[in-house]
Amino acid sequence: MAVLAVAAALRLIDLGAVAVDPFYDAAVRSMSLSLHNFFFGAFEPAGTVSIDKPPIDLWFQVASVKLLGFNSTSLKLPEALGGVLAVGLLYAAIRRVWDFRAALGAALALALMPIETITSRSDTMDAVMMALLVGALLLLILACQSGRTVWLLAAAAVLGVAFNVKLLETVVALPGLATIALLGFQRRARTPESATPGEDETRPKRTPAWLRTRALPLAAAALVYIAVSLSWLGATLLTPAHERPWAIGSTNGSAWNAAFVFNGLDRVNGRSLEGAQSGFEISNHPPQATLGEREAISITPPSPTRLLERVGPLSGERLGIEALIALLLGLPAVLWAWRGPPLKRAVGIGLVVWLITGLVLFSQMLRLHPRYTEGFTPAVAALVGIGIAWATQPRGRIRLAIFALAMAIMLAYAAHLLYGTPALWWAMLACALAAVLLTWFDRVDTGVAAVVLALAAVLAVPAAASVRAVERHVSDAGNVGSMAPAELRVLSAYLRAHRADAKYELAVDSATKASALIVKDGLPVLMLTTYEGRPLTGVPELRQALARGEVRYALLTTFCTPYARATDAACTPAARWIRAHGTDVSRQAGLERAGLLWRLPARRAKRYRRTDEHIRIPLAGAHGGSARGGQAGGRYGVHGRGALPHPALPRADRRARAH
Repeated sequence: MAVLAVAAALRLIDLGAVAVDPFYDAAVRSMSLSLHNFFFGAFEPAGTVSIDKPPIDLWFQVASVKLLGFNSTSLKLPEALGGVLAVGLLYAAIRRVWDFRAALGAALALALMPIETITSRSDTMDAVMMALLVGALLLLILACQSGRTVWLLAAAAVLGVAFNVKLLETVVALPGLATIALLGFQRRARTPESATPGEDETRPKRTPAWLRTRALPLAAAALVYIAVSLSWLGATLLTPAHERPWAIGSTNGSAWNAAFVFNGLDRVNGRSLEGAQSGFEISNHPPQATLGEREAISITPPSPTRLLERVGPLSGERLGIEALIALLLGLPAVLWAWRGPPLKRAVGIGLVVWLITGLVLFSQMLRLHPRYTEGFTPAVAALVGIGIAWATQPRGRIRLAIFALAMAIMLAYAAHLLYGTPALWWAMLACALAAVLLTWFDRVDTGVAAVVLALAAVLAVPAAASVRAVERHVSDAGNVGSMAPAELRVLSAYLRAHRADAKYELAVDSATKASALIVKDGLPVLMLTTYEGRPLTGVPELRQALARGEVRYALLTTFCTPYARATDAACTPAARWIRAHGTDVSRQAGLERAGLLWRLPARRAKRYRRTDEHIRIPLAGAHGGSARGGQAGGRYGVHGRGALPHPALPRADRRARAH
């Protein structure tokens, strides 16, 4: 309970002061307006576009804001509770295989891990995803202990739900959990008491024992995992295509494309679709940058020592020092238990596979956010607890030598992280020496004290970093679509006063740039492009919306310079058309920069001329079109895209046609 209290304090104290993520918060605002938006994870209230991931985690946030109101605390509360729950679940999982000391060490390592503390205090999806991974680990251990297939299927289902929360990030845990299932699960045969009355137990089975006890249950679990993982994506296909929002980040509007290409291959190969936003570290003070600008701290480029770097949002203080101890002590502890109970061996090997998978992937992944490492933080924390509990056992000279060497390496690395040997380092040295000496005395009654001292030495730097992150209100959430508070305030006030009865508050050049405005006003926004400037609303559609009086203003957050790419949102045909035909009202609205807010041309009624066939063709100059056929006629004639409905014929024409 004390460890849970520490975890809760680090994740809940002053939670409302942590900066929010405008992108996902805009989706929460929009999803709370209708069931259609709720199911699809709509990014803006009209439900024309959706976020780039399944909205499972956002469903919890919608429930939270419905109960507690739309505010900073309610938006982040599900993530904070998920981080606390993960600590308790990890303790329960390790306690069923190892002793109390290992479980306590693992739970404390996760509770004090800075990267986990920061992620749990951010309104992103990763903390809930990580809690589901730990829940799947616990259910898998229960399945291996009991030999019951139902626990195995439950673990597969929970892992599938985790996939629906953060997609391929959960695949980091899949090799390790699969290893535990392959090595540790065997369906327990029915005893004679549980057999069906009259059944001949001596009759030979038609299927081999390994097929009944291992292969078939594992195959069923794999099918459950696949079915649950693809359940939401499959459900989207049951809705007609014209009713599905366009998935932001996809190349064809499909949620499948956004899931496996944008959030899969593009993340691994480093293709940057959102600009330079790796490694945000945002204080509670709103960004002072002007509209469209973002503040970012870069992460070290891929290298074998990337997670051990001294500085940055993914520094050694936040993750590296615990990952180092997990390798130095956790790996020998698992190898030492090779001849131990089969379940301990299976779980230990699975945790090592999980750890190595995460270390290799996140050391080489080109496009990395710190919160992505939540995919393997449970394995790091578990092996820290297991390794320290193993190293502090009495009567083992080899074990004592490994323990002393690990403490020496850790202290040297801590001095590197702390830029010398401050008071904290000397306290770590004293705790490490005391733990080694207590272990060397070969006394069983000093075992708990040795574990406590070793944990104090190893977790001193992470604990200090976590406390510092809480004090500074550090967040790992993105800053996509944020605006300076004064800029947002005057823009919202101007639009509310001048948009009249238009359906859309305004049109915006990039799908994510209106996030803060959606959060503040909760009104529909017309998106002109998605990522990489892919047109979402072209010039014809924009002019049709203008003719119907659905939009009156446009927000262009970037400029089309001679050096800009043709795919930039500022250089798309719609943006160029707005600059050519609109009126810059940025100064009138109170914005500091010109060229941001544009008043679109006033709508004008179409003027038609009659033909013998009564086909309605726009006159020259109507909406900038042409009286000739071709493109203009195709756009605005009765056979073109977006054709206007035929109004009633004049009364004289109706009488003439009746005769």
